[in-house]
Amino acid sequence: MKHGPSTAQRHLILVGGGHSHVQVLRRFMMEPPGGLRITLVVDTPIAIYSGMVPGYVAGEYAARELEIDVVPLARRAGAEVVLSAATGIDAAARQIHVVGRPPLAYDLASVDIGSTVLGLDLPGVRARAIPTRPISHLVRRVEGLVDDACALGRAPRVLVVGGGAGGVELAFTLDWRLRRADLEPEVELLHAGETLLAGFPPGLAARAARHFARRGIAVRGGARVAAATDDGVLLEDGSEVRGDFLVWVAGATSHGILRASGLPTDDRGFVLTRSTLQVEGYDDLFAVGDCATLEDYPRTPKAGVYAVRQGPYLTANLLAAAAGRPLSRYKPQGDFLTLLNMGGGTALGAKWGASFEGRWAMRLKDRIDRKFMTLFQVLDEAGAELGGFASMAPMAGADTMICGGCAAKLAQEPLARALARLEPAAAEDPEVVFGVEAAEDVAAHLVAEGAVDVSSVELFRFFSDDPFLVGRVAAVNAASDVLAKGVRPRYAQALVAVPDGLDDAAREELLFQALAGARAAFDPLGVRLLGGHTTTAPAPLIGFHVEGTGARSLLLAKAGARPGDALVLTKPLGTGVLLYADRKGRARGPWLAAAHEAMTVTNAAAARAALELGASAATDVTGFGLAGHLADLLHAAGCGGVVELAALPPLPGALELLARGERSTFHPENRKALRGLALASGAAGPRLELLFDPQTSGGLLVALPESRAAELAARVTAETGLAAARIGSVSEPSGDAAFAVRA
Repeated sequence: MKHGPSTAQRHLILVGGGHSHVQVLRRFMMEPPGGLRITLVVDTPIAIYSGMVPGYVAGEYAARELEIDVVPLARRAGAEVVLSAATGIDAAARQIHVVGRPPLAYDLASVDIGSTVLGLDLPGVRARAIPTRPISHLVRRVEGLVDDACALGRAPRVLVVGGGAGGVELAFTLDWRLRRADLEPEVELLHAGETLLAGFPPGLAARAARHFARRGIAVRGGARVAAATDDGVLLEDGSEVRGDFLVWVAGATSHGILRASGLPTDDRGFVLTRSTLQVEGYDDLFAVGDCATLEDYPRTPKAGVYAVRQGPYLTANLLAAAAGRPLSRYKPQGDFLTLLNMGGGTALGAKWGASFEGRWAMRLKDRIDRKFMTLFQVLDEAGAELGGFASMAPMAGADTMICGGCAAKLAQEPLARALARLEPAAAEDPEVVFGVEAAEDVAAHLVAEGAVDVSSVELFRFFSDDPFLVGRVAAVNAASDVLAKGVRPRYAQALVAVPDGLDDAAREELLFQALAGARAAFDPLGVRLLGGHTTTAPAPLIGFHVEGTGARSLLLAKAGARPGDALVLTKPLGTGVLLYADRKGRARGPWLAAAHEAMTVTNAAAARAALELGASAATDVTGFGLAGHLADLLHAAGCGGVVELAALPPLPGALELLARGERSTFHPENRKALRGLALASGAAGPRLELLFDPQTSGGLLVALPESRAAELAARVTAETGLAAARIGSVSEPSGDAAFAVRA
């Protein structure tokens, strides 16, 4: 992880995780590009390799075998990842528009977002059909189709619309999959053309037709669908074809954002590019794969094989463009090896005009596909490094870099000792409710009869190279201390340090993105950002002073916890280890997406529900981990407590990473609290370590009557979408232990 852009760097944004872009990332992983700062913008961290989808449909592959997790691949390439959908491209201003945040400025950009399916706007099709784009949606829905077909109690009728390679493969493989489920499906392939597999060698089409006939799969040419109905499809000639399931493979069309962006396009909406892969009229914008049409070769099919071949050309030309060197010209291959999966371990194939078939052809296809995937699949389902990635050298600087966020803070013991050495105030101030000596995370003083002003200040290192995300999380985190006291935050001031050595433009952009992220968190809370202070530092820092006014009688002081109260945690744990593993390229993309989601959800709903349900005490869980913050709460209340490890809600991937020994850099410091805990038999392993994981923008830890605990957890989960849980209880103090831990 870097500390923001340097003056010598140009910003390259890769939009999409298609077949060409994953090759760019792998090349940059192997040979880091000097002078380039890279950002990958994707709406989902998982890219699906289209070549293996028919095999998945046939039941020959597990879903994970089709998946390329672009996040660990990007991290190893030194790239930042923005997990949000691109909505437009302003090529004149050199900006990428992204959902929910300000545009991202680029010096160079490349678009590899694939295509969508033609005809989805026909009546009933979008609601009734299973389209093959996005591929991830098709993969998710195949299992449901099989289950629904089995539940019919009769032979399922399946309509596949599209006579190209995709339609042919899906007709074969769906038929095979359903027969493996002991069904006798009636599969029919509908296509608008006069010939099947138009553009492929005639021998391949003839072989496909013969196998369709042998397997009882009907083929109807010249069938133009006018609408989808509850019973099948209505054709343009007025006839109806009945079917229980409709799979839509009717050719490719472009995504709307390309047309809406005002880029030059062909008559189908695909962006036009030169042979250098640059968008026509824009030297700093590239487009590849199915989303683009080559002006010199406009009839090139929208097939993954071309995107794969374009990868090395795109990589070389991006580097050349960044260095001001001449670019190479890509010429599509005139012929390529075609292999079509028929299910059952056999395939049809064609090359140089000749066609062939057999099990050997399927073995060849499987070997080619698996070899391709080994180049890009970094982690397995449990987050362990796969194949050659396990033997690669660690990412530069990953083992020595200190974690950011709330994991970068002064340890509890020196903090407590330093505060204890301060001389008491010269005189008591009756208006101070919570001062330095209080065991609280906020300051509070009286402002009117029965009212208190509650304020907090937070400051931490950037945990990501994405300043918008960091600013948003920092704002959510800063507001949590005030919310934890049952007070609505109203005003904020920012403290931002930008890295030394940045030029004025880079400083402006970093500051703008960080404060825009903060506004994205503060505005929905009704918090007004009033101003603040900026400075420079070796590494970027951000924090906020937040304050609000509430009723003194409603303050949720830590000291209010009572024996018999239940303890409810309102967010899952694990951000510390996940952010640490991400920095090392060892966190799966879906895990990281879940962590980002948890960190950006405010604790407003949890605080409101806690007050309404009679909470007696609350604190937020941040850098000292659950163990440290719970011990503080219980100590302030003069109580003991019990934590049930089995009840702790983990973020996806947290337990897997902890089990493999991954630890945030602040974890060992937090773990010193272990000596003050009473461990029951079996209280060990990754769930025990979860107690010490430092949280960034964690949830609230709430003490409230046992009778209301389940309701609080259910309400918070329903309102935030995050797993809240009852994790233990408050008890009378027992010996010297801060609290007891049960398995």
